[in-house]
Amino acid sequence: MTTDLLVSALWPELPPKSYASNLHTYVSRLRARLPGVRIDLAGRGYRLQVATEDVDLLVFRDSAASGRSEARAGRPEKAAAHLRKALAQWRTHPLADIRVPALEAELGRLESERLAVFEDCVDAELAAGRHAELAAELQAALTEHPLRERLAGQLMLALQHSGRQAEALDVYRLTRTMLIDELGVEPGTALRRLHASMLRGEGGGEPLPRPTWPICQLPAVSADFSGREQHLAEVTGLLNPGGHSVPVVVLNGEPGAGKTSLAICAAHQLRSVFPDGQLFVSLSGVDDPRDTGAVLADLLRGLGVNGPAIPDDLRARAAMYRGLLTDRKVLVVLDDAVGPEQVRLLLPGTRGCAVLITSRKRLSGLAGANRLTVGPLTDKDALYLLERIIGRARISAEHADAVRIAEACGNLPLALRIAGTRLALRPNMRLGLLADRLEDEGRRLDELEVSDLQVRASLTLSYAGLKTTAQVALRRLGLINTVDLPEWRILTLLDTQSTGSVVEDLVESGMLEPTGTDETGEPRYRLHDLVRVFALERAQLEDSTRERYTSARTIINAIIGIADVAAHRLPWTIPLPRLRGPIPPQPLASDLVERLTANSEAWFAAERANLLTGIPKMSSLGWHTDALLLMDRLSVYLWSEGLYADMRLAYQSIADAAEKQNPRVAARARSVLALLRHCRGHYDNATAEYQASATELAALGEREALAWVHTNLAACLIAVGQSEQSVKLMESARVELRADPFASGVVLRTQIAALNRLGRTEEAARIEAEALALAEDFGEPRQLAMALHDKAWGHVLSGGNLELADELVQQAITLLRSVGPRSSLAKCLRTRGAVLAGLGIREESVLSFREARDIARELTEQPREISCTRAIAAAWVGDGRAGEAIPVLRDCLAKYREMGSTLATTITLGLLAAAYDCQNDTVAAREARAEAERLGDPRDTNTATLLKLMLNLTTPAPEPSVEAAVR
Repeated sequence: MTTDLLVSALWPELPPKSYASNLHTYVSRLRARLPGVRIDLAGRGYRLQVATEDVDLLVFRDSAASGRSEARAGRPEKAAAHLRKALAQWRTHPLADIRVPALEAELGRLESERLAVFEDCVDAELAAGRHAELAAELQAALTEHPLRERLAGQLMLALQHSGRQAEALDVYRLTRTMLIDELGVEPGTALRRLHASMLRGEGGGEPLPRPTWPICQLPAVSADFSGREQHLAEVTGLLNPGGHSVPVVVLNGEPGAGKTSLAICAAHQLRSVFPDGQLFVSLSGVDDPRDTGAVLADLLRGLGVNGPAIPDDLRARAAMYRGLLTDRKVLVVLDDAVGPEQVRLLLPGTRGCAVLITSRKRLSGLAGANRLTVGPLTDKDALYLLERIIGRARISAEHADAVRIAEACGNLPLALRIAGTRLALRPNMRLGLLADRLEDEGRRLDELEVSDLQVRASLTLSYAGLKTTAQVALRRLGLINTVDLPEWRILTLLDTQSTGSVVEDLVESGMLEPTGTDETGEPRYRLHDLVRVFALERAQLEDSTRERYTSARTIINAIIGIADVAAHRLPWTIPLPRLRGPIPPQPLASDLVERLTANSEAWFAAERANLLTGIPKMSSLGWHTDALLLMDRLSVYLWSEGLYADMRLAYQSIADAAEKQNPRVAARARSVLALLRHCRGHYDNATAEYQASATELAALGEREALAWVHTNLAACLIAVGQSEQSVKLMESARVELRADPFASGVVLRTQIAALNRLGRTEEAARIEAEALALAEDFGEPRQLAMALHDKAWGHVLSGGNLELADELVQQAITLLRSVGPRSSLAKCLRTRGAVLAGLGIREESVLSFREARDIARELTEQPREISCTRAIAAAWVGDGRAGEAIPVLRDCLAKYREMGSTLATTITLGLLAAAYDCQNDTVAAREARAEAERLGDPRDTNTATLLKLMLNLTTPAPEPSVEAAVR
């Protein structure tokens, strides 16, 4: 018994705070007072270990089972003896002298169980001819339970066979009156037939037809069934009988998800919970849905009712069916239901029974049902299913191709079984060959056929059951290369106002699965990949080329339009040209667009995966300009979040697709790819790509894009020690970009960095003041933060007040913590680490470097990550851990050399020399310093100052003075 149930039984209102210790004490006392009885901890409760003969209830159930077994064997005398022994265990009602509210439901079930055994016992004794002896006992039982038709029929039969026919007929009259007065219903068919037979003077027979218990109609569990542990646990938990109603569970999901296999396996696991039987009925779903009356006839025959005894009336059949299941513990499995109306009359009427239904639809109209959606298998379980079919050796030998097969099958059991069966039939077939065929969407459904198993046929049945508008919607959804859909996309594709009903129809049919709501509050749905392939196939068969083009064009126009509004509401932080280009007409209502973009970051976060999937698709279709328009807008979000890998893949797909057909788009895309290489520290490659892009853009007359390429190239050249060329590039870029305050700020910052590295610090200081004034006038907090940063670093380079520099950079950090971007925050944190190092505040300096490193690592900004790692290693030297620091510094040095970053290499060599000094390795220290001198530029104030600050970290912290220690 669970601890929760024990607590609710002991303290119905409110348990004390010490309930756990109290409960433990009570159990300990029980153990002391019940010598020889084990009370063990079991999961979240306790288990009482006793022999069957020591518990009345167990003796009762054991004897009842023996009696029913004898009755099935046709030995009524022995059956009656066992059943009487079972009933003898009952002296009065359970727990007659104790009231425990938490156990009242269980006590009710026990009373129903006792009454059912009593009726079985009466049947056995009637069959043995003990009619007269039973009359009085039955009269008392019927008085206590006047609405039980089985008791009434047994009493009528006992009286009739005792020569008391008039009294038997009077029992019928009284029972009928009671049923009409109390329930407003006539007696069931079986009792009416018994009454009619008595009026005709016919004797014998049983008052109600009796099935042969227990009965099991379950098919065998599939030999290759695997996985679904969580679903099995949920189903078996929900179907455990209890409470005041019949538990009903609906397993719904897309075609081929394995709902029937799961239901059969769960039903077998529950056989001990439903000892009286398990009924299984195939309802044939949308293909050829079976008539409910015919199903009821089959169920009645399975329960032992012969042909003539089966009523003609549908309601009468349902009443007889419910009557036969009264107070029994039977699980009814209804497979492949087409709708709630098909199953309502098949539900038992008394607690103790349960119903498990499978359907492609959710059966939303079935009140009170618990619904579990059965989706694809997990990756692990999908491979295990393939392994069960074709063997572990083949999976191990071609594991990567097995993964491809599972992915192409969408992890759906039906598709996996078909693929596995094909491989099993051809043991020499390479898994890679089938994987190649399945990855071709044009032939995937053709490949997923073997014998009578066909994915296409299964999907066709569900498709045929859809309303016409839902079929149109599904075909149009197939044109979109995505499996994750917000509701607004479906709205965009339909020329109707009934979008809600269409979505409901698709969800109800299992073709579309709800997955919750996204960051904008928009409902989202999942379209399984095989369903999408099927939908695309139907679109190609049923829709014209013009219709398909119009649908695809509509959704692209809607997406670009929303992305444009969302991007314009985000702060501009990306060093690229402002958003340009004519936007296609927006097919969505303005209020919907307004709602979706109210939180632009949330919309981009929700749609990021879909947009990144759709952009290569658009490029492959030749819509290069549209792809670039969309990607430029998405990049406003991606750049601020540091999602450079996403940008690189998308822009590369655009550049590759547009190479020959649209050189203007290709050039723009390549200029962004150069920027992304730059961010990752690939300076030599980035420089070459910037220069190639500049040549292309100049030839195409793209002046603004060219100015930005020059600006970004200038920043890259600084890192590789070519600051003079950087200054020259900035002169022309500044003129071209002067109308844009953000662009002007970036240009000024680049100029400042280049001038400082050339030793022109006074000139740089004037530009710092100009940049700060511009940022203050512009009022944009991110640009103001970076201007404050540059001003702070200017103080450091001029040998000015480090405390003032720290104050300025802290202001920048405070601004950036609230508005981002995180890349700029990492830069400011790194600078503050250097300032604190100069102030001798080692611990705070290292903390600042660590935070900057963690951000840079997350954003994959390798140059900044390495520089912060280098600073932390320098602090290790000062802490007396030079032996640990040297390998880290050597690794940083190797990476900087690979990047071609001359200035960073120079600083790292200086720090290594200090570390070697601590190890008394004078030769290595001398070599490192000599190389640094060869690489260094004597004009470079920036590098010299930064090295000096970092060397502070390599110096051991001073020991506290005696006076300080005393204080």
